[in-house]
Amino acid sequence: MEQMYYNMTIAGCDRALPLCPLTEDLMIGAFVIFGDPELTTACAEALLAKVPEYDYMITAESKGIPLAYNKDMHEMARLAGNQKYMLARKGTKLYMRDILDVKVNSITTNREQHLYLDGNDAALMKGKRILIVDDVVSLGDSMHALEQLVEAAGGIVCGRATILAEGKAADRTDLVYLEKLPLFTKDGKPLA
Repeated sequence: MEQMYYNMTIAGCDRALPLCPLTEDLMIGAFVIFGDPELTTACAEALLAKVPEYDYMITAESKGIPLAYNKDMHEMARLAGNQKYMLARKGTKLYMRDILDVKVNSITTNREQHLYLDGNDAALMKGKRILIVDDVVSLGDSMHALEQLVEAAGGIVCGRATILAEGKAADRTDLVYLEKLPLFTKDGKPLA
């Protein structure tokens, strides 16, 4: 079967998203921001213009990292003048102490995972306004897990931001996003 694509403009950048089967009858548009500095910078600038004031950002280890903070670009954090961000990891690291842990099921992973937050980061979050950042929100399970980590740390979720709101996530009133991403039929047609 030939690869199908969905063309869209995101923060002024034209991209072709490969369509990938999720189930026998349903496909998703794969949005990968890694390795795309033009798109990363454009999305970071556009999201920063839409989010509420915050003290710290948090994202889950994965594709959201270049948006919130990346070793090469750290766009949202850099553009906002932040010196610190929080990263919920998918595995523990030797340096982590007093770890907070929540379970998450993501539609793109197809298995239960955990997100871990270092106790030092958790202590910094206490009583602070925390902005949750992700690249794509669909069912919202990963974002919900991040919310649980913030709340367990005593932080205050002040906003939720994503580049793309997939499917019904675009109907959420608590989510700031740049573009809607439809779900697709097995023939590559967008679902209404």
